[in-house]
Parts: sequence; C-alpha cells; structure tokens
Amino acid sequence: MRSEGTSRMPQLDGASLLKAGARSVLRPHRLAVGDTAPAVAEAAHGLLAGPTGLGTSAARLFRTAVAEAETAPDRPADGGSDKRSDGGSEERSEGSSVRVPPLYCPDAERDDPALGEEVNNRLVEWAEEIGIFQGRLERLRSHDFGRLFMLAHPDTDDPERILTAARCGLAEWAVDDHWVDEGEDTTPELIGSRLALAHAVVDPVRLPARYLAEFENVVRKEPVLRAFRSCLDHLARIASPTQVARLRHELAVMFVGYNQEAEWRSSGRTPAVWEYMLHRYENAFYPCMVLVDPVGGYELPAAEFADARVRRTYLYAGTANVLLNDLYSMTKEDPTDTNLPNLLAVEDNCSLQEAVDRAACIHDELMHTVEAECAVLSAAGSPELRRYLAGLWAWMGGSKEWHATSPRYHGASTQ
Repeated sequence: MRSEGTSRMPQLDGASLLKAGARSVLRPHRLAVGDTAPAVAEAAHGLLAGPTGLGTSAARLFRTAVAEAETAPDRPADGGSDKRSDGGSEERSEGSSVRVPPLYCPDAERDDPALGEEVNNRLVEWAEEIGIFQGRLERLRSHDFGRLFMLAHPDTDDPERILTAARCGLAEWAVDDHWVDEGEDTTPELIGSRLALAHAVVDPVRLPARYLAEFENVVRKEPVLRAFRSCLDHLARIASPTQVARLRHELAVMFVGYNQEAEWRSSGRTPAVWEYMLHRYENAFYPCMVLVDPVGGYELPAAEFADARVRRTYLYAGTANVLLNDLYSMTKEDPTDTNLPNLLAVEDNCSLQEAVDRAACIHDELMHTVEAECAVLSAAGSPELRRYLAGLWAWMGGSKEWHATSPRYHGASTQ
C-alpha cells in the first residue's frame, strides 16, 4: 500500500474496534480475534445480515462497501485509483505539475444547485450583516460555501436548517481568514488572546457586571466574535442544549489546535509528521460534522455520542476529511505553509508529488477504517446512531465534491 520509506499508521479496523477496553453502551456480537481485512469483513458480514425494519437502512448502506473491501486490492502508492474515487480522474491545479490522485471517498448523495444557491446567497447576506469578510464578499460568494453545506446535509431540504450549519462553518473559517491567513494583523503571538475571547463567546463567560461591559465592548468591535455569537444563537433554535454544548466542546478543541499551529509560526519550527497528525486530529472538520443530527432534525443519544468507539470513528472521519482539504488547498497556499504533503516531502526526503501520493494513502487508510467501523457500529447501535453514521458518511461525500469543484481551490476567485 505504501512506497518504501513511508511510515505506516496504526490501523484501527473493525476487529480492533471491538477489542477496545472502554466500557460501552453498544453490545455487538463477539468478533474473532485478529486484525486482518478478511476477519473484519467476515465479522461485519455476520453483523450486517441481521438488522431489518425501521432505522436499519444506514446499516445496509455500509454492507456493500465492506464486501468490496474484502476483495479490493490495496491502493498502489503511485496514485492508482480505488473503486470509490473522484470519477476515476486526477485533479491538477492550473499552472501546477502536482496532481491530487483519486481519493477513496463516497460521492455526494444529492446535488440541488437551486438550494445551494439560496443558502449561499443568504450566507453572504449574513456575513455582510455581521461584518466578516468585508471587502471580500464577492470572493466569498464565489467560493460557494452554501453549496458545500447543501451537499453535506442531504437529509434535509430546509434551507434554514442548512444555513444554520453554514453560519457555524463560516464563523470557524473566519478565524483562519481573519486572524491567521488574512486580516489587518495576523501576528501569531495574538492568536492565543483572540481565541480566549472567542471561547468566552462560544461558552458565554460569566463576569461581574462592571467587567462584563468591557468584554461586550470588545465583542461589538470584532466581527469574528459577533459571528460566533450569532451562529450559536441560530443553532439554539433548532438544536437541544446538549447538541449546542457538543459544538462548544469541539470548538474549544479546535482552538487548541490553532494555538499549536501559532507556536510553529512564531518559532519557525517545522513539526514532525506525527505531531502534525495529532494537530489535524484536533483542528479538523468535526466541528462542522457534529451538526449532522440537529440539522437532520433528530438527536444522537448522549451515551452513544460519548461512547469511546463511536467518538474514535467520528473523529477519524473529521481527520480524514481535513487531510482531503490539505490536498486540495495546498496549491492555493504559500509553498512554505504547514500541510501534510509539505511535511512528508521534508521528512521522507521525497518529491512533492510523491508526498502528495503518500498523503492520499494516509487519507485512504483513514477512510477504510471509518468505513469498517461504521459498518460494525451501525449494526450494533440504535436507529439514531445508524442515521448519524450515514449522515457522517454523506457529509464526507458532499465535502469531497465541493473541494473538487470550488473556486476557493480551483482557478481564480473574484476579488
């Protein structure tokens, strides 16, 4: 699967999932000891043959994929394609000889251009009202974030629900586009204090009245802080307090990742690949993905959401999807930026194209792991968990489609 010289990541397949020692509310059948792909597939076959009736469609969703995994050859390290890929073609950026090989990822479940356009227009209107991306609104419109969230949430046609997720996602992107990459002052030494303010908005701070007024004055002057407050207020209209708290927690974790990245920038230190992978486990797409159930109009039970095996699966999904982002966004970023291909090229002493291919293999390995674990968990869990995992899988497919086509990463954006 890897070219010689690459480091193989520990794979957490379906068998090792069920050997985890953490207590769990899930009660799957006992699986045979071992971590080979045939053993995982055999075990998953036994599980997935059983469920029928209401709420079991998500379990069947993964059944075909597991059957394919049993017989499919490993993805060659030179970028050969898997059955699930970007249409069997490679993505090449304009003016660049580096190409992104086909990635193992589902396709988008639905594409409704009219719905995506409506969400996008309303999202840009909200950004203008809040004050983020001032002077860059037409470029923001061209990036078509509304289309991303339309693609990522195929279980609802309600533009307001999709817009709720889009507002949260855009507030998260604003941290990057206002405080890190662009903005009046992107000095990395400022990111810690800025994120402390952001967290005080996300998880509302309790201060004595005389000091709270001073804090509120800062919030009124900072568009990114206003964006976080507004998007969470909108979320509270469709989500339970528990679901809002889940997003708050994931944002706090993301802020930790931003601080880690700021240390690299301020010190000029290049992290090792293992450290960067840890960073991407924290600074990933899961703060967007955690809204799968409130946007869909249901709630994943707290015990299943907190289950160690379930959490490992959805955090792996978030990590895999942000590595996809690394691959598609690298050509628009500064060549010295910190991303997985650049770090692999340095650490493995290989060409950038070889590093891109190796990064794609790491992405694919994570995706195979997510797929296998989703199959087992879907069969063992509640109808809500099955729906949640299906929504997670659909989110990744929609995100892949948007990354492969958005002007944010392909061609010139409107200035």
